[in-house]
Amino acid sequence: MTIDFQNESGDQLGIDLYEIAETVINGTLDYLNCPYEIYVGLLVTDNEEIHRLNLEHRQVDRPTDVLSFPMADFETPGDFGWLEEEAGDDCFDPETGELVLGDIVISADKVLEQAAAFGHSVKREYAFLIAHSMLHLVGYDHMTEADAAAMEQMQKEIMESLHITRENPA
Repeated sequence: MTIDFQNESGDQLGIDLYEIAETVINGTLDYLNCPYEIYVGLLVTDNEEIHRLNLEHRQVDRPTDVLSFPMADFETPGDFGWLEEEAGDDCFDPETGELVLGDIVISADKVLEQAAAFGHSVKREYAFLIAHSMLHLVGYDHMTEADAAAMEQMQKEIMESLHITRENPA
């Protein structure tokens, strides 16, 4: 697994950002039974930069907590079976053979704001945003109530499997 990690926020949030990202990405891939080694880009930035990206890519004129940029268009969320036959080499790094899932951008400012607002740890908020974004990278979304409920349940199960819950944030 390759995580192209960059922290441009100037803030470490008081936690090991890379180690937590690696744990959550691996935990999410295990939960999804992903059969491939993967590549994910992860940028931790500030509200100003994520606002710019949100406006540029989604035409939403405000900062957000996390943005996901999937590289593959999963017809069925979380179904990796089609990749080799239908996507061919387009989704795989030719040098490493890794499945290129895409990029995640997280606002450190929003991590701090939301952790305080929701009454849980910075680690829990950061980890949750990574799990949430990883599900987006493999085709899950929350556009309908049913999809949102399914995604919320998966996020809860992933976080519980990692022992990073609201009740046990450490």
